[in-house]
Amino acid sequence: MASTACFVIVSKNDIPIYEAEVGSAPKKEDLSYHHQFILHAALDVVQDLAWTTNAMFLKSVDRFNDLVVSVYVSMTHTRFMLLHDSRSEDGIKSFFQEVHELYIKIFLNPLYLPGSRIASSHFDTKVRALARKYL
Repeated sequence: MASTACFVIVSKNDIPIYEAEVGSAPKKEDLSYHHQFILHAALDVVQDLAWTTNAMFLKSVDRFNDLVVSVYVSMTHTRFMLLHDSRSEDGIKSFFQEVHELYIKIFLNPLYLPGSRIASSHFDTKVRALARKYL
């Protein structure tokens, strides 16, 4: 069964700093724009929810057809957003927690400018491996 998953890290200024299509479904250029649009539309819902709860993992915050948007918000209000069609909530939470650890390592790098695009191939490889493991 092919799964759809699009993962985006959005800075506190609503700028995407990392994007990856991590699902096993065939990649199509139109769908990646469609996925970005759905995730961007969910940012307003995430903004409202982030201020009403102390939880970092906001679970599913929005739906579009059979796709679900799950979000993890860091203490610095960086949003980890996943558009998916799977139902494994525990796997998604574990994925977010491990990607958050990777993000902290990037963030602590003295050569990384906070809020700038993450262009590390090592980070990309690790995120894709975590997606295969948990999603």
